[in-house]
Amino acid sequence: MEQLISQIPQQIVNGITLGSIYALLALGYSMVYGVLRMLNFAHGDVFMVGAFTGWGVLMFFAKDGQVAMPPLVLAAMVLAAIGVTSILGAAIERFAYRPLRGGSRLVTLISALGVSIILQNAAMILTAGRAKAIPAELLIPQDMVIRLAGATISITRLAMVIVSVITMILLDAVVFKTKFGRAMRATSQDSEAAEYMGVNTSKVIALTFVLGSALAGLAGVMIGLYYTQVDYMIGFSAGMKAFTAAVLGGIGSFRGAAAGGMLLGLAESFGVLIAPPVYKDAIVFAVLILTLILRPSGLYGKPSVSRA
Repeated sequence: MEQLISQIPQQIVNGITLGSIYALLALGYSMVYGVLRMLNFAHGDVFMVGAFTGWGVLMFFAKDGQVAMPPLVLAAMVLAAIGVTSILGAAIERFAYRPLRGGSRLVTLISALGVSIILQNAAMILTAGRAKAIPAELLIPQDMVIRLAGATISITRLAMVIVSVITMILLDAVVFKTKFGRAMRATSQDSEAAEYMGVNTSKVIALTFVLGSALAGLAGVMIGLYYTQVDYMIGFSAGMKAFTAAVLGGIGSFRGAAAGGMLLGLAESFGVLIAPPVYKDAIVFAVLILTLILRPSGLYGKPSVSRA
């Protein structure tokens, strides 16, 4: 029992670290759903593309097992991942969603699944199905740690949480305090009325995809540095967990997605204290099922009201 209690501080650190990644991904789900009322199931694979982009940039600059100017290389990894995933998000919206807009939601769901399968198979072919190692020690000293209340906090984890929190604060400001944010919320509430008021809803939807995909790219680089490897299936697992976090917080709620991500990360981390790690995914989906049964609208969501 004492050994179990002694692990709690470390699991809190692990949970917050993972939760910050799930929160960024869940925000992408919630943004698209909030505007279109549709789920982008290719979002997890956009995250995977961001992770591979970061790996590719690192391999380009790594020479003889060393990297010159690690901070600049790390910045290049992040910027490249954000750029590639932003373009990919715009392409997905333009070719997989826009032609089907206004039709059946089932059709757009199938389209998103098709994009997901295409991205997964393309990554599998390009990498021969093998995981790619990310030598994070070339960028961030692994021996730099902070010990607090029995927990060991690496610089990598601390940086991940700080970057995620800052990103979420900036996104919150964009959504609730800018003209674009007002247009996004107006489109979410009533796209037809928003168009009558002069809002270019097509542009808002496209920018929403781009912004959500950029968040996925940032999260992909961070998770690659955290796990020190990436593979073509990394997007499926992370995407499903991010979707669970979005449902937990209230699908369509920006602040709910952030809270849901953090709670899910903590639930997964504490779950390994009472069950073998192999069951951590089962714990995540158990949380999803319980949420749908007990509070379908999520923590921050509002019960849907049918319009007359």
